[in-house]
Amino acid sequence: MNIVKPSKGSNLQPLQKKYFRIVNKTTIPILLLAILAATYLDLFFVGKGLYSFPVRPMPEIFSINIAFTLIALPLFIVMFLFVCSRINLWQKIIFIILLSLMMSSIEKAAESFGFFYHHESWKHIFSFYGYIIYLSIISIVYKLYNKRW
Repeated sequence: MNIVKPSKGSNLQPLQKKYFRIVNKTTIPILLLAILAATYLDLFFVGKGLYSFPVRPMPEIFSINIAFTLIALPLFIVMFLFVCSRINLWQKIIFIILLSLMMSSIEKAAESFGFFYHHESWKHIFSFYGYIIYLSIISIVYKLYNKRW
């Protein structure tokens, strides 16, 4: 860490420059947990036939969309953790609800473009509640993990 030294003859304490990194030792484990959880949930739901990814990279190898898992989801989670680390509990609850609504709407849009397909028994309210649970767990684990450090 760089330290800014005061000029000679000054009574001021040296100031430490604060560097902010979004991805650091407290976000990487949570990010990995979030990616693993989402990957296993996708594999479970695809395996049960509740949804599928007709358009995906390497379809002969992967039954899920690994581009989402390896690119979009980590970016989403990093931004989610960044915002959650700066807001209070009530703002976090509202934020999670709004994100869950947004993700459910994005799923509907992805279906209309052919990137995603749900079984006819699927209700998009399931996605809404699923994202609330998923994001809440990620937020709680992140908070508990940060208390440890």
